[in-house]
Amino acid sequence: MSDLTRFGVAMETSLLAQLDELAQERGSTRSELLRDLARAEVLRSLSRKRVDAYASVTLVYNHHVRDLAERLMDMQHELGDQVRSTMHVHLDHDRCLELIVMRGRADRLQSAAEKLFGTRGVLQGSIEIVAATGGAGSKQEHDHDHDHGRRGTRDA
Repeated sequence: MSDLTRFGVAMETSLLAQLDELAQERGSTRSELLRDLARAEVLRSLSRKRVDAYASVTLVYNHHVRDLAERLMDMQHELGDQVRSTMHVHLDHDRCLELIVMRGRADRLQSAAEKLFGTRGVLQGSIEIVAATGGAGSKQEHDHDHDHGRRGTRDA
């Protein structure tokens, strides 16, 4: 862990009580919780920047909407190798969930996701962006074993 700096934070007593309750529920401390919140906000800000990133895009859509599945697939094919993998789940009689794993520049991933979210028939959408630790196209070093093969990915 890097060097820690202590600093004071002023907040309403009621908010501090809620923060302490949340920390206790998570089995955490105020400091750990504030660090987690700060990291999440910094990562959220990356979606507007030109940094290499990964994203998970989740769509829930009405599969009865005419040609919607085909339009979503066409949009993914237009993104080319930015789309790394997809998973399709039938939720119920009317709805499907699509999970799309992407890699590219964070601002472009955000823009692509917003286009998907705005497609007629998409009921709900969300994106989670994680900055890549290395530069674009760099190979990541790992201290654990796992298969980096392309199993489970769709052909683009």
